[in-house]
Amino acid sequence: MARVKTGVVRRKKHKKVLKEAKGFQASSGTVIKQAKQATMRAAAYSTRDRMQRKRKMRELWIIRINAAARLFDLSYSKFMNGLKKAGIELDRKVLAEMAYTNTEEFGKLVAVAKENL
Repeated sequence: MARVKTGVVRRKKHKKVLKEAKGFQASSGTVIKQAKQATMRAAAYSTRDRMQRKRKMRELWIIRINAAARLFDLSYSKFMNGLKKAGIELDRKVLAEMAYTNTEEFGKLVAVAKENL
């Protein structure tokens, strides 16, 4: 019996790793061992950062809502409390978009929130 060599399989795996590491600097993009480590680290970071992106977007929405609400002499927390008491269930993404693009409609929401405090 002849022994089985892994030349084709190994080359395929190495090419796959190097393709994933394309654009990495120095040996992280060219040397197999370092490319594999770099791609594993990159995958871990991308998983973590998908969650952080959601966090950052929520922070941005809150900042925009707060800034717009303060133009009408109301803080963010009081504005959100007033909306909740009024039974208006708009999420922060929609409120931030409204505050950014449609200020007069947002002003009406602020008035409703003030009434229900």
